Amino acid sequence: MTAQALDVSRIRAAVTNVVDPEIRVVTIEDLGILRDVAVDDSGHVTVTITPTYAGCPAMDVIRADVAAAARAAGAPDVDVRTELSPAWSTDRISAAGKAKLAAAGIAPPSPVRPPGQVLMQIAVRCPRCGSPATQELSRFGSTACKSLWRCTECREPFDHIKAL
Repeated sequence: MTAQALDVSRIRAAVTNVVDPEIRVVTIEDLGILRDVAVDDSGHVTVTITPTYAGCPAMDVIRADVAAAARAAGAPDVDVRTELSPAWSTDRISAAGKAKLAAAGIAPPSPVRPPGQVLMQIAVRCPRCGSPATQELSRFGSTACKSLWRCTECREPFDHIKAL
């Protein structure tokens, strides 16, 4: 099959909609994990992804889901390539992704500190009530990329995506 015979936009849309297996409310596109979908002249599809961190245990599932989505969209020959440089950052999470996280009760990360600058984060706002009166309960949450917090106003616990 040639590249012209493949519906590249359909393949990209299918891959874009792959849901993160650890944070099921966002897609790999929302998180900025998806880098590229390319089709060569012979119709071979290469999808490039970047893990949130090098040891992310979800990457095997993400690779399998990406390949399955591309095949379901008509790509007979798919490679999923991992690219580590430049490294992923929480700044790659889209505005839509941050909104989805907050709607699911997960506090999105604050911006990453640019080199040579200091960003002060006074508090993590509660994704449920918006209060800045929160406290960190544990630096380690349900996944390695999250920490566990509690709002002292509404008393609800919540995850916070760590800024990287």
